[in-house]
Amino acid sequence: MPTYAYACTACDHRFDAVQSFTEDSLTLCPECGGALRKQYGSVGVTFNGSGFYRTDSRGNTGAASTSSASSKAESSTSANPAPAKAPASN
Repeated sequence: MPTYAYACTACDHRFDAVQSFTEDSLTLCPECGGALRKQYGSVGVTFNGSGFYRTDSRGNTGAASTSSASSKAESSTSANPAPAKAPASN
């Protein structure tokens, strides 16, 4: 069951409560009877496996794509024939 953090809006009392997903949220502070609100914190998420790290997804693909792009540009310019010279007029 998840643990939820609550804080009182009146007396600033903070506490944690273990509740089921189906249970309603707590609404009254056990200290003063004031209104409660849920506290949301950061969740520790760890992504394991290949593809989640900068070095996994980048590798040498960035260098290969730039070199292939430049080789495509070179091949496209060399594939076009030079313009024909006009015949010499006498």
